[in-house]
Amino acid sequence: MRERLTTLLCALGALLVFVTLFVRGGPVEMPRSAPPTTGERGDNGLLAARNWLELEGIRTVSLRERFDALERRPTLQRSGNLLIVTTPVVNAFKTAELRALDRWVRVGNTLLVLAALSDRPAWSLAGAVHNDVHALTGLEFVPWYAGSGPAPQGAARGSGARRALDAGFAPLPEPLRSTLVANRPHPYLSGVDSALAFSDFPNESWEVAVPRAGFVLVLAHQREFGEGVLWVRPAGSGTIIISAFSSLFSNRALGLADNARLLANIVSASLGTNGSVLFDDAHQGLTAVYDPAKFYRDPRLYATLGVLLAVWLAWVLGGTQLRPSSVRAAAPREAELVRVTGRFLARVLRPAAAARRLFEYFFLRLQRLRGCRLDEGPPWDWLENHPRLSRDEVRQLRAWYADAYSERRVPLQRLHNLIVRIERQLAA
Repeated sequence: MRERLTTLLCALGALLVFVTLFVRGGPVEMPRSAPPTTGERGDNGLLAARNWLELEGIRTVSLRERFDALERRPTLQRSGNLLIVTTPVVNAFKTAELRALDRWVRVGNTLLVLAALSDRPAWSLAGAVHNDVHALTGLEFVPWYAGSGPAPQGAARGSGARRALDAGFAPLPEPLRSTLVANRPHPYLSGVDSALAFSDFPNESWEVAVPRAGFVLVLAHQREFGEGVLWVRPAGSGTIIISAFSSLFSNRALGLADNARLLANIVSASLGTNGSVLFDDAHQGLTAVYDPAKFYRDPRLYATLGVLLAVWLAWVLGGTQLRPSSVRAAAPREAELVRVTGRFLARVLRPAAAARRLFEYFFLRLQRLRGCRLDEGPPWDWLENHPRLSRDEVRQLRAWYADAYSERRVPLQRLHNLIVRIERQLAA
């Protein structure tokens, strides 16, 4: 017992040294739900939208690089493309790529920003959506009732109780549905009576603060509270579309109401000849480069380390000894000696020779049984005419006798059994 305890203490000390040297520490981050990427099959993913567009013959691209790669893609048309970006993002935007994105939009491309402003899917809790939207579009948002008087009486979302609930990140019992309806006819909203968005957590409502040197057109509002949720503004020869609902085209919402029609209208109005629809997966964590932070956030890493640690401790405590124990070899028994000898003979003795020896002992026992010598060879006639023996068995025995003396293979087990059976019949 003392040796086991010493072994355990040494193992724990070695483990402590390993953890100190190799395990990476970092700030504690809020766990994030499944991100809105084209590789996600859950409720929040965009896989259904991408697959649907591809089935319709539209070229789609999962963009797993930063925006400065748009101008370097040889397979991408210079204009007539649509880029879909969801915010808040995991990987923050860089100044150089934002400049490249602005140039790319201004030459005749469209940027669709799906911002979690008026809806709150589970994945949107971690991130700064207002900073992301301002960086992408130049627009700022304020609480929708701040510039137009107090919130309506039925809008509990503006109450102190709801704000306290928001601060506590308390999930809703059931996803909250919000409805987008058009303000006036527009090509993006042709045939769209309504579109649905989902919130997994209590949401707020925002309205755009129009910049002094800019212009933004409100295309749709939220039916429940009347604030704007869909805007469009020009950018050079291109267009920027901003949606306050980030879940409009998610897997769980695409097939509801007129969400698919809204996406089809935007794609149809934005794409040029041989244009492509690009989904920004890089800023949601789905990148083509190695991400060490994502590697260390993966729970499978720690599950694997836990299993290896458990196996290692089990081996250290159960499979190793500080002092080897003496092992006494047991003497072989008689049955084991006979078995080993038989296996040796079975490897070196030919079946025909063994069969001949079985016949010799059989005829010697038969000679003692009859009380006479067998000088003239085996008494086959006597055996075949014996009343207790089967002629077929005697003929089989005679055939194996001929095979044995002709160096042909004989089934020894069957021959032994046949000889035993004949002897028993003769002795009966």
